[in-house]
Amino acid sequence: MSEVHAETTRFVRTEMLAEQEPPITEKGVVKWVRENLFSGWLNVLLTVLSLFVIYAVLAALLPWFANSVWTTGSLAGCREVLAEQGLSGHGGACFSVISERWPQLVFGFYPSDLYWRPILAFVVFLLGIAPVLFQGMPRQTLWGSLAAPFIVYWLIWGGSLWGPIVTAGGFFLGAAGFVYIGRAAGTILGTLAAIFLPILFWMFLVGPLVSGLASVVPLQITKVASNDIGGFMLALIIGISGIILSLPLGILLALGRQSHLFIITKVSVAFIEIIRGVPLIVWLFTASLLLNYFLPPGTNFDLMLRVIIMVTLFASAYIAEVVRGGLAALPKGQYEAADALGLDYAKSMRLIILPQALKISIPGIVNTFIGLFKDTTLVVFIGLLDPIGLTNAIRATTEWNGIYWELFLFIGLLFFIFCYSMSRYSIYLEKKLQREHR
Repeated sequence: MSEVHAETTRFVRTEMLAEQEPPITEKGVVKWVRENLFSGWLNVLLTVLSLFVIYAVLAALLPWFANSVWTTGSLAGCREVLAEQGLSGHGGACFSVISERWPQLVFGFYPSDLYWRPILAFVVFLLGIAPVLFQGMPRQTLWGSLAAPFIVYWLIWGGSLWGPIVTAGGFFLGAAGFVYIGRAAGTILGTLAAIFLPILFWMFLVGPLVSGLASVVPLQITKVASNDIGGFMLALIIGISGIILSLPLGILLALGRQSHLFIITKVSVAFIEIIRGVPLIVWLFTASLLLNYFLPPGTNFDLMLRVIIMVTLFASAYIAEVVRGGLAALPKGQYEAADALGLDYAKSMRLIILPQALKISIPGIVNTFIGLFKDTTLVVFIGLLDPIGLTNAIRATTEWNGIYWELFLFIGLLFFIFCYSMSRYSIYLEKKLQREHR
């Protein structure tokens, strides 16, 4: 018995083994490469082909960037510098056009001594949008967000400060009409008052009020015409205005399309389908050429404002369909829960339905915004000098006739920075809402 006991106990370990490193093929870079790049014969073949393509592209681009010229005043000067280095005219990039013409590409023909105004306007916009995009900021800063659009407009276009102030009064008039008329005569009449009172105020009273106030207290800065605004600043103005204005309008259209009221449903459907069924360039030509035929004679309706309106309407139709998809994705129980709590339509949408639908729709909404921002380059076809239009003007000069890639790389980099920032914020917002939901 003791022999058996001895035979069985001599294999029992009395101490734990020391921790050991995992095999080299099961950790770190080697594991990632083996699993993602060389997991099978097809993956190996694709990896080798990809490395060859990357090598071929870098072999052509890196010397082109490394031999770039930044200090000459013309394309001929760039080629002379490259020839002195024993390179051909295309052996290096001529980024001198960027160092010399970047103010024009960014600001258009905006007066150079007033560049501080659009820069300050951009800072004001960032400060105004921050409380909307990020939590944790005091609620009082939202008043700055409401005032930021009017300050930005005044800084960029100049003129009398009373113009933005009186224009802002129209929104307060609409809010007052919605509250007081809605309480006295019902929500529908209050909503109509909130829409039509500001429009009538802006059409008939803004001009006389601004003129009268400016004659008493002239608060104004140098006025800049819209024709002087161009370059990337023009793309930012049109893109940001369209993004900010199209989101609430798209939400209203999505709710209108799902409404049980016959007129509202049919009007919303007709608007969405007609706008989405026609290319944006056609609507831009409509804003540029045809809209004046429907205005009273002598009416001066700024072309940039017409473009912003058309871009906003176009984007709102797509936003409406994205939001409608979010509304359709919600379980029917959410609507029933809102009814069980005794909430009316406005409160159920504001507190329960829309927050969840917008959370679902975030990727589609941001995708629409990115597409809208890139589509601002189409305004070149109606005579506005966006960055693409300015490249044509720059290449038409004798100094830079024949240059292409450098200008388009610079413009592409600017658009990539803004579009990538919107994409990253979308991912941040999705992850943040998922953590809060958990």
